[in-house]
Amino acid sequence: MRVQLQQLRYFVEVAETRHFTHAADNLGVAQPTLSKQIHTLEASLGAPLFERIRGDVSLTVAGIALLPLARRMVADADAARDAVQDIVGLRRGEVRLGATPSLCSSLVPAVLRAFREYHPAIQLYVNEGSSQDLIAELLAHTLDLALIVHPEHGADANLEATELLRESLVVASVADGPPLTVGRQLDLVELRHTPMVMFRAGYDIRDVTLQACERAGFTPKFAVEGGEMDAVLAFVEAGLGVALVPSMVLVNRPLLRATPLAPPGMRRTIALAQRRGAVLPHAASALREVLLEHIASGQLPLGVRAL
Repeated sequence: MRVQLQQLRYFVEVAETRHFTHAADNLGVAQPTLSKQIHTLEASLGAPLFERIRGDVSLTVAGIALLPLARRMVADADAARDAVQDIVGLRRGEVRLGATPSLCSSLVPAVLRAFREYHPAIQLYVNEGSSQDLIAELLAHTLDLALIVHPEHGADANLEATELLRESLVVASVADGPPLTVGRQLDLVELRHTPMVMFRAGYDIRDVTLQACERAGFTPKFAVEGGEMDAVLAFVEAGLGVALVPSMVLVNRPLLRATPLAPPGMRRTIALAQRRGAVLPHAASALREVLLEHIASGQLPLGVRAL
């Protein structure tokens, strides 16, 4: 037995109007077409559904039994169609974005504001963390997209990463303290005797800083270590030491001074990552487009340039 949804829809309309011609008009089909589909449905079920006596149409016992089931099936199908259309049309849905702390406090708010203007009904979830943590969450399917620091050796083979931005690192120190260098730019080796505030293990900037200091021929002296971005900046503001940070995070930190590094300086590349081969949800795909448009517009934080 094979019953088609369209046949059930025709059956429900006839049952409610008790008239084949009126039902056909309501459905926008020819009356012979509707009658044929009802006959096919009756043949599939093995029982007549309507009694037709001198123009009167009434339900048989089989029709009475089928009607509530058919109504439910048609309603469920309509609800499923509407739900999918809502998602495709971005009338509802959700998107889960991950980003590093420096980007959460600079680039991401402007992107989300633009996205919200286009798609106010989409629920946004943002997770702040290190690139290593965000990659793990992408692979665990708990994030759709993530703005990560692109590793020098390349991203995980299970990820697709699109390089978007390049940001400079600067030395953050208290604004009312003595300058760190006599010139405009600071050679990293000048920090060999300066206490440093260091990020926690697993933080991208921690690894970059340690590697750069090693290349410069010294091991940094830690005043305090183990913090996230906000904690590190607060420790520097308290005069505990200096820290290497992305220049963008100092925009709204008047108590801190940014001292650029002498060439070649220190830079890192920001990429937008997703699971390789995964089909993005419509909401996530829309957010990706808004992000790319925002970057193309040139409205970027200080010290950041598009690739």
